[in-house]
Amino acid sequence: MERVLVLDFGSQYTKLIAKAVRELGVYSEVVPYDLPIEEIDRLRPKGLILSGGPSSVYKKDAPRPDPKIFGLGVPILGICYGMQLLAQEFGGRVAPAQAGGGRGREYGPARLELLEPEPEPGSGPGSGPEIERDELFQGVDRSEPVWMSHGDAVVELPPEFMALARSESLPFAAIRHKSRKIYGIQFHPEVAHTPKGKEILGNFLFRICGVRERWDPGDQDLLEGKIASLREELQGSRAIIAVSGGVDSTTAAVLVHRAIGDHLIPVYIDTGLMRKGEGERVRGLFRRLGLNLRYVEARGEFFRALRGVVDPEEKRRRIGETFIRVFEREARELAREPGRIEYLVQGTIYSDVIESAGVRGARRIKSHHNVGGLPPDLNLKIVEPLREFFKDEVRKLAERLGLPPEVVWEPPFPGPGLAVRILGEVTPERVKTLQEADAILREELA
Repeated sequence: MERVLVLDFGSQYTKLIAKAVRELGVYSEVVPYDLPIEEIDRLRPKGLILSGGPSSVYKKDAPRPDPKIFGLGVPILGICYGMQLLAQEFGGRVAPAQAGGGRGREYGPARLELLEPEPEPGSGPGSGPEIERDELFQGVDRSEPVWMSHGDAVVELPPEFMALARSESLPFAAIRHKSRKIYGIQFHPEVAHTPKGKEILGNFLFRICGVRERWDPGDQDLLEGKIASLREELQGSRAIIAVSGGVDSTTAAVLVHRAIGDHLIPVYIDTGLMRKGEGERVRGLFRRLGLNLRYVEARGEFFRALRGVVDPEEKRRRIGETFIRVFEREARELAREPGRIEYLVQGTIYSDVIESAGVRGARRIKSHHNVGGLPPDLNLKIVEPLREFFKDEVRKLAERLGLPPEVVWEPPFPGPGLAVRILGEVTPERVKTLQEADAILREELA
């Protein structure tokens, strides 16, 4: 499969780069910036994108990739920090933005001005109004709104590079190698605030990298391939999955069920903290889908664990610990039945993978609630059938699998449930009041 690798240098926008590439129909994969060159070469990428990041390339501890990536002969696009990294690597100079005559750290809208290409030796002035754009900017107006977010800037170009665009604050807002397919842009094409960002990324993918294969998470062949792969991996073994009735866990359960049938055991733990009628809804859903759901009534355990607790983080911790304890108990009970359970299926999606991996120096906004420890003695192999799919791609997959629209398009709901919306102690009476209020609100919004 043709793919583009996004080397992650810690930007909060890295995930958006990968999503934008996939939305253009090209499979992308986020990898650590220091992924060994042998592994990059093994993946045979059609192109590399170097993400932004909060570091400064001129500092001693700045993250840097293996310099051998520049000798792979693969097209490269550096974005923000990625562009500065290219400039530094090839002999240019990067400094705090104000050192280049700019206005210092820049965050917000800017105007990109494309530069006229250097005329060929011996040629006269252009014969018409059309300017021969570089491939990266085909279909882009000479002046375009873009989004900037940087504290440093390229202040001297490397000898082998040329400028493609400038902005009011930057003499070098887009650059390229004169003879190789290596590009750098200081702005962010992956965000909605750069209206022609998708066109620019598309030019890099299709014109410069030469990608031909199109990737579609809802494609029937991809779905059948995924099911066949799971069937091969699981070999008819028994597996268990904790389900919530949301799109991620339900899609994962249906996908694995298509591979191994009733050897998969979906478990729903009723915490008493979810929306009104949620338990019955999930039971009905799995009945319609043809999966044998194991329903566990555990409300009393959760309310006992939350007795007297008012701190929100402590509530989350106790709910998580109680959930793991109940789920582990169910797994041990199931293990006593004929046919040993060998696999634990999880609804991990690609966003969870990216956010839990982390990059040295990355600015973390919050910890991710889907990332947590598993009991070390459970002795189950982990299967994550959705780990390469973003949420919107999981929805496409769910539609292809025939899941009902109310599941496919259900908005995300926090794992700790309504407990995180209650100030003070969580009691059955307070949860019931909130369930009724939530039901009224949802009915009015429907």
